[in-house]
Amino acid sequence: MKTYLMKHTNEVVGFGPGFHKYFILHYNESNGVFQFPEDKVDVIDRENSLSGYFCIITSENMSAKEAIDLYKSRDVSEKLFRGDKSYLGDKSLRIYSTEAAESKIFIEFIALIIRNKLYHYLKEEMKKLDKRPNYMTVPAAIRELEKIEIVRLTDNRYHLDHAVTAIQKTILKSFGMDAHLIKYYAEELSRMLKEGK
Repeated sequence: MKTYLMKHTNEVVGFGPGFHKYFILHYNESNGVFQFPEDKVDVIDRENSLSGYFCIITSENMSAKEAIDLYKSRDVSEKLFRGDKSYLGDKSLRIYSTEAAESKIFIEFIALIIRNKLYHYLKEEMKKLDKRPNYMTVPAAIRELEKIEIVRLTDNRYHLDHAVTAIQKTILKSFGMDAHLIKYYAEELSRMLKEGK
């Protein structure tokens, strides 16, 4: 920033509030020409005192970028916990024992881990797309995939209710799945349900 200021020495130029925060700007009183900047040492020292480092430890092998992306995505989980308290009434657990409270929180924790994984996969796939479709969020993707159903037809076997749509294929691709795999699972479920009778 200081190099930028010095480039404009002996010029009539105005600087924005960002520069005034860290420098005392000296101008020639007679012609308004910029002369030199003077550091606001106390302000700069205070800002530097807020700087720092952090360490992320993971049990999986990954690059620093992958680790920081996963770390930043925790914000979604924290918002979900806040939403759980605000919208689902979890501010009061409505349970009668410590064990029940621990069990409920543990299940929520597992659900948040799964949700975070879904978010990460969808985000990575969205980077490959030309546009940012609104169905690539976790709630929208779940709603879309819930439409994939199997129904029992007159042959007494279960089949997919309808073909997998283009939107569903895009979402499934995020998780390394495709329409053929869904069809295979539907056939396997049909076989298992028939054998279970």
